[in-house]
Amino acid sequence: MTKSAVQGFVFLVIATGFVVACGPEPRATVDGRAATTGSAALSEGDQIAARVDDTVILRTDVWREAQAQFGEAAGLPPELSDEDFDAIVEQLIDQRLLALEARRRDLHRTPDARRQLALAEERILGNVLVETTLEDAVTEETIQRIYAEQIRLIPRGIEVRARHIMVASREEADAVKARLDAGEDFAQLAVAISQDNATRLEGGDMGYFSRQGILPAFGAVAFATDEGAISEPFQSEFGWHVLTVVDRRQQPPPSLETLRANIVRYYTFDQLETLIVDLRSAATVERFALEDAGAFGEAEAGDPSDVEAGSPPD
Repeated sequence: MTKSAVQGFVFLVIATGFVVACGPEPRATVDGRAATTGSAALSEGDQIAARVDDTVILRTDVWREAQAQFGEAAGLPPELSDEDFDAIVEQLIDQRLLALEARRRDLHRTPDARRQLALAEERILGNVLVETTLEDAVTEETIQRIYAEQIRLIPRGIEVRARHIMVASREEADAVKARLDAGEDFAQLAVAISQDNATRLEGGDMGYFSRQGILPAFGAVAFATDEGAISEPFQSEFGWHVLTVVDRRQQPPPSLETLRANIVRYYTFDQLETLIVDLRSAATVERFALEDAGAFGEAEAGDPSDVEAGSPPD
C-alpha cells in the first residue's frame, strides 16, 4: 500500500472517527442504560451534556463531534469556546431527534439503511482499532528513540558567532579598523558608534549564524576570518562593516519539541501502513473490474445479508 493511500486512510480516520455519539443506537439515560440493549455505559468521569427523551448526550460525544469538525491531525481535542460547545450540543440534539424518529418509523430496518449502518459500523470499528493500535505504539519512549536516530542522520554544518560595527562610509570603516587594531574594545566601540540599531546595544553581537542564514557579504567575510581576528572593512547593502569572530561551533541539532509533531506524524503513518499491510497479507481479498460489478446488484433484490458486505446492525 502506498504512503499516499495510507495518508488518505489516516485522513478518513481523523475525519470520521469521532461520530459514535450519533450512532444508530442512542445511549439510554443513566438510570436505564443497563436495561437498554446496545447502549453504552457512562464512562468514569464523563458528564451528561443533554437529555433527549430517554437518551443522553455525553460531553465526550460533544468532544468527538468537535474533533470531527475542527480537530487537528494529531488527534488532540480542539479548544472549544462555550459558544462552539453549545452549538455542537444543539446539532447533536437535532441529530438525535432525527435518529429516534427514524427508529420509531422502523427506517433503520430497511435494506438501504442496514447497508449504510453496516458501513458506518465498519468505519467506527476500524477507527477504534487504529486509535488503540497507535495509542499503544506512539509512546514517549518511541518518540525519544526516533528522535535520537534522526538527529544522528541530520547533517550539521558550522555556525559562527560574530560582532560587527556598521558605519556609513569606507573612510569611517577604516577609522574603526584602526581604533580596533590599536586595542579598543570591540563591544564598547560598537555601542558607541555602530549605526546598526538591532545589534548596537548588544555590543554588535549578531549571535550564531550559518553561511546560508546570513547575507552573502557577511557570510563570505565571517567564515574567512579566524576566531578572535578582526576583518578588513567590507560593504553590504546596508553600509560598511568591520566584524570579529567570537566563536565557531557545529550546528546544534533541532530540539525534540521542534521535531515531535513530525515524528508522531511519521510514526503514525508507518504503524498504520504496517497494520494494513499485515491485515491484507492475512486476508483473502478479491477485486473485480467495474464492468463485472453486476453480481452485487442482482443480490440486492433479496436479503442484504445474502451478500457478505458487512454485518448490518438490527
